[in-house]
Amino acid sequence: MDRKRTNPTSDESSLSALWRSSPLAAGNAAYLEDLYEQYLRDPGSVSAAWRQYFESLPRVNGQARDIPHAEIRDEFRRLAHQARPATVTTPDRAAPPVESAQQQVKVLQLINAYRFRAHQVARLDPLGRREAPEIPELDLHHYGLSESDLDSVFETGSLVGPRQASLREILAQLRATYAGSIGAEYMHITDTAEKRWLQSSFESVHGVPDYPPEVRRNLLGRLTAAEGLEHFLHTKYVGQKRFSLEGAESLIPMLDELIQRAGSMGTKEIVIGMAHRGRLNVLVNILGKSPADMFREFEGKAQYSGTGDVKYHQGFSSDVGTAGGPVHVALAFNPSHLEIVGPVVQGSVRARQERRHDRLGNRVLPVVIHGDAAFAGQGVVMETFNMSQSRGYSTKGTVHIVLNNQIGFTTSHQQDARSTLYCSDIAKVVGAPIFHVNGDDPEAVLFVTQIAFDYRMTFHKDVVIDLYCYRRHGHSEADEPTVTQPLMYRRIRELPTTRALYAQRLSQARVTGADEAAVVGQEYQQQLESGVCVAPRILPKEKAGYAYGTDWSPYVEGRCEPGTDTRVTLDTIRGLTERMLHVPDGLELHPQVVKIYEARRKMAAGAMPLDWGFAENIAYATLLKDGYGVRVSGQDSGRGTFFHRHAVLVNQKDGTGYLPLRNLYENQPNFIVINSPLSEEAVLAFEYGYATADPKTLVIWEAQFGDFANNAQVVIDQFISSGEQKWNRLCGLTLFLPHGYEGQGPEHSSARLERYLQLCAQQNMFVCVPTTPAQLFHLLRRQMLWPCRKPLVVMTPKSLLRHRLSVSSLEDLTLGRFRPLLFETEKLDDAVVKDVVLCSGKVYYDLIERRQKLGRRDVAILRLEQLYPFPEEELRQELKRYPAARRFIWCQEETRNKGAWYQTQHRLRRTIPEGATLEYTGRPTSAAPAVGSYPLHISQLHGLLDQALGAVPGDSSKESHEH
Repeated sequence: MDRKRTNPTSDESSLSALWRSSPLAAGNAAYLEDLYEQYLRDPGSVSAAWRQYFESLPRVNGQARDIPHAEIRDEFRRLAHQARPATVTTPDRAAPPVESAQQQVKVLQLINAYRFRAHQVARLDPLGRREAPEIPELDLHHYGLSESDLDSVFETGSLVGPRQASLREILAQLRATYAGSIGAEYMHITDTAEKRWLQSSFESVHGVPDYPPEVRRNLLGRLTAAEGLEHFLHTKYVGQKRFSLEGAESLIPMLDELIQRAGSMGTKEIVIGMAHRGRLNVLVNILGKSPADMFREFEGKAQYSGTGDVKYHQGFSSDVGTAGGPVHVALAFNPSHLEIVGPVVQGSVRARQERRHDRLGNRVLPVVIHGDAAFAGQGVVMETFNMSQSRGYSTKGTVHIVLNNQIGFTTSHQQDARSTLYCSDIAKVVGAPIFHVNGDDPEAVLFVTQIAFDYRMTFHKDVVIDLYCYRRHGHSEADEPTVTQPLMYRRIRELPTTRALYAQRLSQARVTGADEAAVVGQEYQQQLESGVCVAPRILPKEKAGYAYGTDWSPYVEGRCEPGTDTRVTLDTIRGLTERMLHVPDGLELHPQVVKIYEARRKMAAGAMPLDWGFAENIAYATLLKDGYGVRVSGQDSGRGTFFHRHAVLVNQKDGTGYLPLRNLYENQPNFIVINSPLSEEAVLAFEYGYATADPKTLVIWEAQFGDFANNAQVVIDQFISSGEQKWNRLCGLTLFLPHGYEGQGPEHSSARLERYLQLCAQQNMFVCVPTTPAQLFHLLRRQMLWPCRKPLVVMTPKSLLRHRLSVSSLEDLTLGRFRPLLFETEKLDDAVVKDVVLCSGKVYYDLIERRQKLGRRDVAILRLEQLYPFPEEELRQELKRYPAARRFIWCQEETRNKGAWYQTQHRLRRTIPEGATLEYTGRPTSAAPAVGSYPLHISQLHGLLDQALGAVPGDSSKESHEH
């Protein structure tokens, strides 16, 4: 029953006093905004006092206005001087009298302070070493409140639960919600709807939900499995590295809940990335890897198809049964380089989402597990966060889990490991909510896992769970951690395990019997000893129903056949060119682009030689027609750094973009070209991940300049060049690396060709240096048409893009193929040729122009367009055309210690005739790739050309070839 009460008001005693500490003040504006919007939706949802105030605000056409803060403040001041007594209706539980309005505002400030700052005093550290700072804003006395106010009733401002409560009840709720085993950080988020959703999620329960007994027993079972595996391995394989999960066992029930909850909501695939800590536990207890197979790896009896990798880098996949059907769970292969697997997972997920037409990201979920030191320390984490909401790279939100061991190898002090309060603060760059949770409270872990997943599925953004735990052993089981952390490890050795603590808790609550936990542990140990799968709900392949996987079988045994037919008919080229050059009505092109389009139309008609831009674009068009997707990614890739591609047309009227290759015909495969963020490492890793999940798409990463790829060297070394041998992972990723010495200085000349050649072995990838548009055309088509998938590294042109001699004809596209070796094009008398110059790349055109100037008709010039695999037999046969040749020269524009010389000379020597000499001509050895002076650059170029063509004495280090 409602009661009526008259609130006496005056300028000094009511509204004016209320204004001095009002929610309209700067610190409380957000609260009033929320309250006012709540009133607009449902006037009855706010208290009578606030309703009376909001009803007094000016109205437009009889409707309440959405008033900006500044205007509200002005209006409040005006009303404070005009206020009159009013009669209001209040609920049974009376609202505070207006003379207590100042206290009400202080209570609201206290509530807000807990939402902002209570994570700093939450009980997060299982070791109990985290000292809570003194935060005045969390103390009653900071607001002029005291213990005598504890039983007074105040507005709660809550979106859920009671609208009013005693101060005692409010404090209890705040402490349970924000200062218990969970520390929630979400008030930094700028989106009001997200903050309200999270506020409701946390404040809807008193701390943690009261889970039913079956849920709690399942938690205990998963903790028992996590601990049981580690104890088994520790006993059976003493001293062997396994990077134990001990101290962070709550990860296993966390992942179990993620998979089950995701499956129940319609998710069909989950891709997990993680480093080595706890990986073996996840493989066995989550993905269902056979313990027997793992034991063979410990015993050195495992068989690998390539060179293999250590057991804690291995990936795995399986199908897990859930209430919503099977979920395919894949754990990505990972090197020791921490955090680099994160963007790889993102690329793999993006490919899977596009294959499923999963635009909202509901069907495929990325989960990335981090270490605390690496999460704060590795720059690729920030790069990946920066990509998370971008058009070309978004996967609609990732669940990030930080295994916060509170130490990095031997570095444990915060002032050494990072410059932020938490290791997770980097996630705030994208406004991600962060949930810190005590790993020794499994029910709190379960609760934040549920909220994190639901947040991701609701808002399709990244979310972070910071799992506070510890490392029971050293960095590895062979390490002795007490040398550097004696106090920390003294405490760890005193501490019962997470399972033991939780088993005791359930026993005391009479959820389990006295011996039940021990029985569960014994049963698990027996399963391990039998070697059978111990993970629950793993489905046999025949029952999984995984219909969206990619069939890699055609490429597993397929040979990379050099003679692959890549020709297309003239009608096909002209038909696709017409579609590609179609400009929709209303699209106004830049005048220079109009000229390029006119030239391309002439090229298709045979009226002009073909340039590189035309050949590249028509290669993409033909692949799309053949049923292959195309994805090109890199800095400025839409237009092209060198103004040559123009795959994206920008309307000069309104700035909108149009992609002709996306509009060739209906239901064509996807074409996308992306101007990437200014990042190499994360973007290249993303494209690698994409390519490993989709063999039907030509995936290209383009460096702005070739040497910028050194920012992503870890991806090249640990994944691209070695992934097939280590993990049997096939990948058809293509790298475009602009390369060529044109006097632009050390940083814009060399793509570091020598580094890629040094990585070449076991037919692991292709390294090519095409010198004509047609060669690039056939190279790109070959990459998709042949029945194999290998990485392709292409030294792409810069100045050659507009070189008058570096052109092709239509016949080169319709009749040719990619040729690893290009023969002499000049009509020479082979019998009188005494010198043969071998080269690769742009220097070829410098050589032929210099030869013509010198009038040398006894020098043949051959181009190696593919440096690996080296076309040895083809070159040997071609050199037989020149029986009189005894001087063979390798000419390169790079310095002697760079370029192809050192990695190629032994192969060259195997091809030249017995008794012949092989000489080097090129720039001298240098620490930097190129000189900074343009005149010196030209002088060096003229010198190496004259030396190669015999105009000056040859290299004094020439060697006689011996078989």
